[in-house]
Amino acid sequence: MVEDPGLLAMFGAALGLVPPWQVTSVIFDKEAGKLEIGLDFPRGSRFACPIEGCRESACPVHDTAEKTWRHLDFFEHQAFLAARVPRVNCGEHGIHLIAVPWARPGSGFTLLMEVAMLTFAKQMPIAPLAEMAREHDTRVWRVVEHHVGASRAVLDVSGVTQVGMDETSARRGHDYVSIFMDLEKRRVMFATPDKDADTVKAFAEDLAAHGGRPTTQVERVCCDMSPAFIKGIGEHLSERPKTEAAEEETGADTAVEAVELANTTVAVQPDPGGGSSGAVSNAPGELHRPQIVFDRYHVVAKANEAVDEVRRAEAKIRPELKRSRYAWLKNESNLTAKQREALAWLTRPSMGLQTTRAARWRDDFNGFYEQPTRDEAEAYLRRWCYGAKRSLLGPVKEFVRMVEAHWEGIIAWQDGQLSNGLLEGTNSLVQAAKRRARGYRSKAKMITIIYLIAGKLPLPEIHTI
Repeated sequence: MVEDPGLLAMFGAALGLVPPWQVTSVIFDKEAGKLEIGLDFPRGSRFACPIEGCRESACPVHDTAEKTWRHLDFFEHQAFLAARVPRVNCGEHGIHLIAVPWARPGSGFTLLMEVAMLTFAKQMPIAPLAEMAREHDTRVWRVVEHHVGASRAVLDVSGVTQVGMDETSARRGHDYVSIFMDLEKRRVMFATPDKDADTVKAFAEDLAAHGGRPTTQVERVCCDMSPAFIKGIGEHLSERPKTEAAEEETGADTAVEAVELANTTVAVQPDPGGGSSGAVSNAPGELHRPQIVFDRYHVVAKANEAVDEVRRAEAKIRPELKRSRYAWLKNESNLTAKQREALAWLTRPSMGLQTTRAARWRDDFNGFYEQPTRDEAEAYLRRWCYGAKRSLLGPVKEFVRMVEAHWEGIIAWQDGQLSNGLLEGTNSLVQAAKRRARGYRSKAKMITIIYLIAGKLPLPEIHTI
């Protein structure tokens, strides 16, 4: 045991203690690899009432309870703080245990230890972190989940106007977590299991719980062409007259069916010039509906699927197309030398491949995203659709029908070039974390890690206790 007053004062200064707290003992057990720092207060000390809002700042001590907290390691040895925690007698609120300044109530760790865990948890899986800290992983999870939950509880999303939504894989098979991002502040606002219309409902409820106005606040939503997302946006992020809402609540079947149909249908109206305007058919009397922007990556991915479908069908009679899939689907800048050589050989006019024609239609479609204005882009896409319909390539014609069915959302990209590229990058971070952890026990724990690494939460950052 160390009894040198100077050394005890040094430990107190290092811990950042303030009166009446002081270090009274330092016990080092070399065999157990353990350092215990004893804290105490002088006889007659008084403490503030722990009840929030109480003005009593000098309550007498009623009795004490012995408590211990795990602290940051002392070199390679485990360190603990041990103290008599007083229960004070407040004239207004009675007897209560005070909150110590170096740990949160109910935690077996000091705040500095918890901050260290949070810092490491952003970079490594919980299991090896728990092994490194020499603690059970359930205790580490409890710390991470507490701080993520507490930080999200005070999150203010009242200023969010541009939202990106996408899903990421939780497990093998069709098992997903949907992620909703603030595209302006580049942070994950909300994550929830599954990828159906109810995920948008859950997001709207969470938005309202954090100061937002779900039916009037969101101006633009970037997503893929998932019918579930489109339906959810129409039902939960759009405003309708109160009379319509009342009719829904009373269970009037005809009114419900009419509203649902109007909210979930994107109608393509004939254009005087022979094309399609692709105007969105809003619900009758609808007051607010966010603009839906279909993400460029997902639209082009559908075009690539059409090219690959043509290649697979043609490969049955043209064996030279086998094992050439990625040569057709990669961007030119990403092709290897071998793939460039193979593609140059396959695209010769003398080959007469249908896959070459499909790839050219795909490349011409990409020209839509290079047009300088919305009007020019819409005219370009209309001409492209007119030609592609006559390509005699079934998958390409099917892609044209998909474009026309989602016309307004594809054209809307030109208004601000909103993209889910940030979400795709976040998905990569999430999947990398999942691979390092070799999966998570539940979707709830995966969602906690998503918030931790991509939520930009105001987590505690302290340098002394």
